[in-house]
Amino acid sequence: MNRVLTFGVYDYFHLGHLRLFKQCKEYGDYLIVAVQDVDYIKKYKPGVNILYSTEERVEIIEALKVVDRVVVYQTVCTDFLETIDFEVLALGEDHVGERFDKIVEWCDTNEKKVVRLKRTKGISSTIVKDRVKSLK
Repeated sequence: MNRVLTFGVYDYFHLGHLRLFKQCKEYGDYLIVAVQDVDYIKKYKPGVNILYSTEERVEIIEALKVVDRVVVYQTVCTDFLETIDFEVLALGEDHVGERFDKIVEWCDTNEKKVVRLKRTKGISSTIVKDRVKSLK
């Protein structure tokens, strides 16, 4: 079995998230989606507006037939990666910087494949939030 791991907040769930998960399945037959814990998000981004609780976001993601397992994480780091049995790490094309360099290096050292996935043009959580605000 080829297990793929991807991660994110997945608040304001939209078509871009679904397409991301479908892209992930092109690299394996078992998809693990890590959902970031809301308490951790609020700790490092005070005042952030989160629509759904961690449990609600997990329930939404678990209901998708393309997803095989959902886990909750605080932050993506090597300690977290060591707790998950996977062969492929799917990162978004915008996952760049020192923290992600360390993750990629860990994957290389531990014989995990890293793939970069394209974003769906014209949709993002920020766009969804702005559209909702404009309806008021």
